[in-house]
Amino acid sequence: MSEADPTTEQDVQGVEMDLSESTILIVDDNPQNLELLQAYLEELPCTILTANDGVEALDVVGQQTIDLILLDVMMPRMSGFEVCKKLKSSPGTRTIPIIMVTALTEIGDIERGVESGTDDFLSKPIKKLELVTRVKSLLRVRHLKRELDRTLAYLENIDEDGDDAKSQ
Repeated sequence: MSEADPTTEQDVQGVEMDLSESTILIVDDNPQNLELLQAYLEELPCTILTANDGVEALDVVGQQTIDLILLDVMMPRMSGFEVCKKLKSSPGTRTIPIIMVTALTEIGDIERGVESGTDDFLSKPIKKLELVTRVKSLLRVRHLKRELDRTLAYLENIDEDGDDAKSQ
């Protein structure tokens, strides 16, 4: 039996996904929360970036390819709700999965998160197993979406080539 590659994860169908090419952005104004989330995710072979507030997060997203965002809700300068809404309203960033990390538990806060476009929620205090499981799941979705986009682009290219051949 061969040893598994530590940079890959297998989904339910046994399809491997290379996590080493994934980048996660953690956004929180509390340094202890940033450190804790980084420590919990260190077992994943992903690149982990951090931002201290929403404005900095938008700057990072503008400069890097991000595959998943862990986003605190209550931050100075720009709330997680505002960041999420901005990212989800932009064609270039709307498909980035966002997990809102929050101590807020009121139904109105949850509704506001959903309205701003979040893909999932994690309640503080964070449980490591729950965090890692949700991160892997949303990275898998992101990976599969990229594969689908590549396949559709390939098929569209074949169709265009076929149409060109018919018209000649």
